[in-house]
Amino acid sequence: MTEDVSLKKALNPIHIWAIGVGLVISGEYFGWNYGWGVAGTVGLLIATLIITVLYCTFIFSFTELTTAIPNAGGPFAYALRAFGPIGALIAGYATLIEFLFAAPAIALALGSYIHFLYPSVPILLASMVSYVLFTIINMLGIKEAAWFSLIMTVLAILELLLFIGVVAPHFRMETFLNNPMPFGWGGVFAALPFAIWLYVCLEGVAMVAEEVKDQHQAIAKGYISALFTLMVLALAVMVCVGGIAPWDQLDNLDYPLPESIGIVLGRTNPLTKLFASVGLFGLIASFHGIIISYSRQMFALARSGYLPVQLSVVSPGQKVPYLALVAGGILGMVALTMLDTSKLVILSTIGAVVVYVVSMLALFALRRNEPLMKRPFRAPLYPYFPAIALLTALVALAAMVYFYPWLSLLFFGGLTGIVLLFYLSGRHRTISGSLHFE
Repeated sequence: MTEDVSLKKALNPIHIWAIGVGLVISGEYFGWNYGWGVAGTVGLLIATLIITVLYCTFIFSFTELTTAIPNAGGPFAYALRAFGPIGALIAGYATLIEFLFAAPAIALALGSYIHFLYPSVPILLASMVSYVLFTIINMLGIKEAAWFSLIMTVLAILELLLFIGVVAPHFRMETFLNNPMPFGWGGVFAALPFAIWLYVCLEGVAMVAEEVKDQHQAIAKGYISALFTLMVLALAVMVCVGGIAPWDQLDNLDYPLPESIGIVLGRTNPLTKLFASVGLFGLIASFHGIIISYSRQMFALARSGYLPVQLSVVSPGQKVPYLALVAGGILGMVALTMLDTSKLVILSTIGAVVVYVVSMLALFALRRNEPLMKRPFRAPLYPYFPAIALLTALVALAAMVYFYPWLSLLFFGGLTGIVLLFYLSGRHRTISGSLHFE
């Protein structure tokens, strides 16, 4: 393997925690509230509890794969090892869809927050500038990018704690329980993608596994601590906001948190403006982390022959896949102009759930086919934890196909076309199941 496809090892557990929380924390700032529009407050809360079970069982199981196969491809690498080239293609496609569509959703929220502060700045312009700026920051190197992520993540957590402290005294149970499940249990299932948004992309930590020092211990510590941090924040924010004002006032906004502060304190209150300003930290942390993840996924797919090999080239000094960074940014900016936030969220979560299904199937396959594989971290309560994660993911996927058929058709139509092209071109015969390790 040439130097051009080697990544620099520079990350430790605190970096992993920061990247993991940072990847997801924007989900607490926006996106989940769209679930109120299809389920109401209690309906979305039930959906969130279901999805929390999914992520608890999934992350503890997924960490076994990440530590056993520390590869920048993440789920793609696990599927390649377990199922061969076609399985890897499915996992790689789903992962790219998840991250490439999550990024423009967050960019639109960034643009909306900036527009909330400065109404003269167009949302789309602010979103485009965000892509350019954070792509450049990511080119500085993984250690520098990880430290930036750490700073943004800590500030975002402090801000959410401040938010909870301000609004919690104004919580009213009668407000939270006002029209709590307007669409019944069907609404609970329709809300699943918006509940997933509270945790989606956490598995992106796997894509920096090759860049971690002391991979096995650091990955497990960082992953699990990130999961529990996000669980507490997600449930606290959702419940607090739901008790501030009727949910139908907040279910279609990209900035529900500053709007909630505005309801409590008044839109002209200095603290409202301050909160909207520092609210950018959470969005920046996720946007920045997701750029890291999709660039590493494109890098890994290109290195293995699934994408043009040029995307696997890394910069000589900083060892970052700069062409993959640029390509992902261009694709994201195109998506900004074609889809609104809720559609981007749903497409991203469809990709995520397919990733979870393939990953758990890979875990079962590798346990059966490679029982002697070195597994520094083993999934607890095997096979129950991965089985619960797999079953819950399949239920979520079926619900999304039922409630969002056109977006599902777009996702699976694209997958079918790519698999057919890959098969007819004969690429499945030329790509081996070997993996790259440093």
